[in-house]
Amino acid sequence: MPLSQETKDAVIQVAAENGLDAEALLAIVQVESGGSAFSTVKGEAKPLILYEYHVFYRYPGLTVAQRSEAVRRNLASRRWGEIKYAKTQSARYAQLERAITVNEQAAYAACSWGVGQVLGEHAEWLGYGTPKALAEEAMSGARGQVNVMLSFIKKRHLIDELNSHNWRAFARAYNGSGAVDDYSAKMAAAYRSIAGHASTPAPSATLRMGQKGDDVAALQRLLRGQGYSLFVDGDFGPATRRQVTIFQKENELVADGIVGPVTMARLEALSGQPSRTDGGV
Repeated sequence: MPLSQETKDAVIQVAAENGLDAEALLAIVQVESGGSAFSTVKGEAKPLILYEYHVFYRYPGLTVAQRSEAVRRNLASRRWGEIKYAKTQSARYAQLERAITVNEQAAYAACSWGVGQVLGEHAEWLGYGTPKALAEEAMSGARGQVNVMLSFIKKRHLIDELNSHNWRAFARAYNGSGAVDDYSAKMAAAYRSIAGHASTPAPSATLRMGQKGDDVAALQRLLRGQGYSLFVDGDFGPATRRQVTIFQKENELVADGIVGPVTMARLEALSGQPSRTDGGV
């Protein structure tokens, strides 16, 4: 299902204001939302939500009595998957309303919101203060939904991955490691449909999140040799990027989490290995 013009306009406006590739952001929104930003619930246009029972259960503001009450009413579970998701948006909003009667903030925290499907429990981390405030932003309209999504993209430091069309890296950090292939393929296909051409892959001279192989393993060994804590598994994930960024900051380099020739040259020099490059970016 294609995005509505209202949603497209909101995405394009947010992209322009933040220096983002609008077509890339549209592709992400298309995949995350399935093409729908709103559903009609009780005659009103509401952002799409997904109620997560295990997130309600773990909300730190719950009392023991509230947690027990939520479990009794089938609104909370200790583990993901113990209770099936409600199939319709009307049913999910009914769950939200019932959960609010137990603990308002936990109820909003337990829902993923809008085109970015951002969990309300991330509200404080994203700067919204409370889950209800994040939910209110998402419920304010298409622009509000995109704002919430962008706040998550920024907090995850995924602007470069979005603008460079590094779908695998983006999916790894945004959706988790369990569905990288599926989500990255969908994002690439959505971008191709929107832009009318395939993405241009990132230059092979750099190592960045989403890549795998011997070069990544060699990088990880170099970092470990300098005292940085991470596994050598040949998978450039969030943990490797975090350690790369720390290394770059400590060595007064551009701290973007991307290993280009300058970063690699500094790392190899400190490791006592011959540099494979004598300059670049």
